[in-house]
Amino acid sequence: MKILVADDEKNLRRVLLTELAEEGHEVAEAENGVQALSLLEEDEYDAIVLDLTMPGLGGIDVLRKLRTFDIPPEVIILTGNATVPTAVEAMKLGAYDYVIKPCSLEELNALLLKAYEKKRLRRENLALRTQILRQSARRKIVTASPVMRDLLDTVMKMAMSDLPVLISGESGVGKELVAYALHDMSERAGGPFIPINCGAIPENMLESELFGHEKGSFTGAYARKPGLLEIASRGTLFFDEIAEMSLRLQVKLLRVIDTKSFFRVGGTREINVDVKFLFATNKDIKAEAEDGRFRHDLYYRMSALTLTIPPLRERKDDIALLVEHFTNTASSPGQKTFGKEALRILTGYSWPGNVRELKNVVQRALLLSRNDAIGPEDLPADLNQRPAQPGNTLQDVEKNHILKILNEADGQRGKAAKILGIDPKTLYRKLAGYSRKS
Repeated sequence: MKILVADDEKNLRRVLLTELAEEGHEVAEAENGVQALSLLEEDEYDAIVLDLTMPGLGGIDVLRKLRTFDIPPEVIILTGNATVPTAVEAMKLGAYDYVIKPCSLEELNALLLKAYEKKRLRRENLALRTQILRQSARRKIVTASPVMRDLLDTVMKMAMSDLPVLISGESGVGKELVAYALHDMSERAGGPFIPINCGAIPENMLESELFGHEKGSFTGAYARKPGLLEIASRGTLFFDEIAEMSLRLQVKLLRVIDTKSFFRVGGTREINVDVKFLFATNKDIKAEAEDGRFRHDLYYRMSALTLTIPPLRERKDDIALLVEHFTNTASSPGQKTFGKEALRILTGYSWPGNVRELKNVVQRALLLSRNDAIGPEDLPADLNQRPAQPGNTLQDVEKNHILKILNEADGQRGKAAKILGIDPKTLYRKLAGYSRKS
């Protein structure tokens, strides 16, 4: 345990340092409140033994400052009189407990161990809260496809290893679900699963979100903040859209994968973590590396194990099963079902947005249909068209569908991407590809 002893009585301070160090703790000292806060802002401590009455900045003032920390140390108050109102105030401000001077080392050490356990539980609760907030999309993998069954067998084997895993596949195929499965089947299942979307966060914010930051490291950094790397320790950190990460951050990430250590933004203390790394992309990451848009060394490191999820059009056995699953798990499940003709149309469609697009179509039909049996008339018009004429490729069908939806959305790409159930960046890339070929 890392402990800070803050007391203006030099002799007592030195005795506590010696005795606590002999108990196996790492101990630092501060002779007043200002020095204590300075040390607390520079480094992280599990607990602080804090004297209430110090010249200048007293123990109560230090406690008030600690309330601004994301994960402050637990505080054991030292007081000469347990009945003074300030001792009560200190407990209200979050102090774990107090001891009366002169204190018994055995009593103090017992309190410190209990306080440390409380801090450990608070850190785990923070990880769980973060996980719950980010977990709304979590669902079990629904499949009847032989190729997906084989993939899940591979997932089970890979889950037993702590090597990084690269998951590739088109937008909407379920890469995050596979990442969850890798976590849930592993020995880390009891730890946090923390996803982070590299394409949805600006670079400077992504760095702070990932590595955390120290107080004052940039404008708006009013207190130290632990990053997702720390929160995910003893669990899994999942990087979605890893190809969108800047080359500068890729260098820092590579070091973390290699050393399992890092520095917070603006920090000077190295922090060690125990994390399993998962990565996902809908790009050809090897081609990105060859074109200089992604680091070769990071690509080789994170692709120690690889999984490729097939698109929905290559596993049509899953479509009816998924339709049933989305119907049963709808926010307002009723008696509606999909008729044979509607299922035939859904099965014959190419699904450029994959499972995500299928889910959107099912939810739309359940919401808007006035019939208990959903038929072709309840599906979007472009799904209800006759099959493409011989000679039209799958890419032609997909292109025509995307352009039709874009036209219906009055050229608004964000709106069209939402209707298609694909990421806006995927839509932009497809449209750019059509322009180059025309």
